[in-house]
Amino acid sequence: MKDVRVEGERSLLLGIGISAVGIGMYVPFSLVFFHHVTGLSFPLVGLVLTVTGVAGLVFMPLAGTAVDRFGAKKVNLVLYGIRAAGFALYPFAGSLPAFAAVALVTALADRSFGVVQQSLIGEVAQGSARDRLQASTRALQNAGMGAGALLVSGVLGLWGTGGFTYTAWGNALAFAFAGLLVSRVRPVRAAVRPLVAEPARRAPAGYRTVLRDRPFLGLTAANFLTALGYSALSVLFPLYLSTWLAAPDSLTGAAFTVNTALCAGVGVLIASRVRRSGARRTRSAALGALLFAAAFAGQIVLGTLRPGQTVTLVALLAIVVVYTLGELVHSPSGGALSVSAAPEAVRGRYLATYQLSYSLATALAPALFTALLSVDGRLPWAVLTVAALGAALALLRLERHLPAAAVHAEPPAAAPNPLAATAA
Repeated sequence: MKDVRVEGERSLLLGIGISAVGIGMYVPFSLVFFHHVTGLSFPLVGLVLTVTGVAGLVFMPLAGTAVDRFGAKKVNLVLYGIRAAGFALYPFAGSLPAFAAVALVTALADRSFGVVQQSLIGEVAQGSARDRLQASTRALQNAGMGAGALLVSGVLGLWGTGGFTYTAWGNALAFAFAGLLVSRVRPVRAAVRPLVAEPARRAPAGYRTVLRDRPFLGLTAANFLTALGYSALSVLFPLYLSTWLAAPDSLTGAAFTVNTALCAGVGVLIASRVRRSGARRTRSAALGALLFAAAFAGQIVLGTLRPGQTVTLVALLAIVVVYTLGELVHSPSGGALSVSAAPEAVRGRYLATYQLSYSLATALAPALFTALLSVDGRLPWAVLTVAALGAALALLRLERHLPAAAVHAEPPAAAPNPLAATAA
């Protein structure tokens, strides 16, 4: 079935890509970035970013409530405005209180943005269009962040560390322009409901509704297991290379390059193939988890054999390719599954709960991976393998308990009615 285009889709995706460029201009250099922009010491900058990051996690449920009350598009525009104002003010936040205040407000917007963006996809798209937007969004985010990192490298080459100030203002412009573009997207108009259903539709529903939805909580728990794997490339992989394999640090950069290039270059194509195959979202997401498990098991084998440097290089890049394929298969299906499993009236709260699984995994990963790595370099990969296999199994078991509209990107074809054929 041909995908229905979203009104303002090009503006939405262009805005996502431009904001990703802004993110790529500071995330890879975050401590150095804020140190040079504000003039504060590295320990102070690190402390403020940690505290405000945790505060941002606490704020996420409130963002979900705001989405349900005001709509995802309005909240999305507000968050873009806050991020633009925050980066415009960072060069003037030379004192600790000023930096903490700007960083706190900006962190609240940053941490909540994923919840709101996912909700916006659910608000503007239906059916397989959600899967397509999920894939396009991920590809643009990877491409934009890579472009942003290259751009800031050029800026620093021209103006030195003073270029970080111009980068901050560039980020402000990027977020402001992205907000203007996203303002052009139009939410899907829901079908007209009977008047008798109106009171029920407007009945208040809070987070207790989410906590009573056991299938969705199971989906969130399964995503936590997979989300640990998403943290592996950035947190575990560099440590594993340098400590257990004694490989050159340059391999980390090569792995990131391969991952980013594949996500940006073939992510939409792979997601399109999966979508057009008619696979249920639960099963394609489970396939992505299985590919993760295969990549992690490959690391265990490599860490056991420890071959020569040339073989290690080839094996590592092959493992990264398998890992990235898992990411490209799982991410669109898993994201669309969570959006479609959330009831429209409380979609913001549902997705805030779901996104906490990513945030919790990101927060736990450094301590968990380093602790396991200190025992044996293969141990964290073994834990990740079991976690990915558990996520795949959970997704398959949840399939019959989740709404059919969430499991299927398009409604399954109705079986032919033999009685109707006989009557004809």
